[in-house]
Amino acid sequence: MERSIQAGSGAFASDVSSTMPMRPAHIAFAIVMAALGILGLVYGDVALVWQRIPIENMPGQHLLAYAFALIELLAGIGLLIRPFAKPAAAVLFVYMALWAVLLKLPAVIAVPQMEATWLGFGEIAVILAGAWVIYARLANNKAFLAGPKGLRDARLLFALSLPMIGLSHFFYSQQTVEFVPAWLPSPLSWAYITGAGSIAACLGVLFGIFPRLAATLEAAMLAVITLLVWGPKLFAMPLDRTALTAFVISAAIACGAWLIAESYKGQPWLAPGAPAWKTPSAASA
Repeated sequence: MERSIQAGSGAFASDVSSTMPMRPAHIAFAIVMAALGILGLVYGDVALVWQRIPIENMPGQHLLAYAFALIELLAGIGLLIRPFAKPAAAVLFVYMALWAVLLKLPAVIAVPQMEATWLGFGEIAVILAGAWVIYARLANNKAFLAGPKGLRDARLLFALSLPMIGLSHFFYSQQTVEFVPAWLPSPLSWAYITGAGSIAACLGVLFGIFPRLAATLEAAMLAVITLLVWGPKLFAMPLDRTALTAFVISAAIACGAWLIAESYKGQPWLAPGAPAWKTPSAASA
């Protein structure tokens, strides 16, 4: 018998309901992860700087890259097929956690004074937070890091990751300006505005200040950045592999934020919420 805790218009269930609709962010996230897997299989390597293996000339690195790609592709497809969605969510959650801890965290520990290392970790942590939301919803409430407590931890991770991204716009303002489309006026201002936006979204989610609105605006901003910065480069010929991979990774980060925003579905846009470190109740999850 299915036992669920209704949370706004969402639910945490002891078993996945055969009629539970897949939310748009879930579908978009699955498609993006599958696309990342396809890129890995086509090019036969990892996702460039975002997935760089920190061991030069490691034996079997080529095979490892194909393994990464297969996990991404199969997990992405699995999320779209209801009977496989739960195991796919678990696999993707563990995979993204290992990506963040093994490939990104060591650089933060080794060079903590370099903001770029925090940026790299923060970007993957936002994707991990999105995968965590899906896993928290689909896994049994009693499963490890699932249910309402898992959702709480995903929101907290998301909030703490945003300053790592936002501060990079200030530390590396000139590099950020180079990504601002030429037709936009005052590119430096846009670099600072978007950086401040991520920090403001962090505060909103972390302290429960209009958290649904804060997360949604952050997701929208990341989606617009993806389209304006990397979208046009997809039409260049010959197609630039770096731009293609950057588009998919940027889209994955935006989808991670979107999943966090959707976790607040049912809450009023301008209503205060619980701080991110508190487990959501049935009325606020």
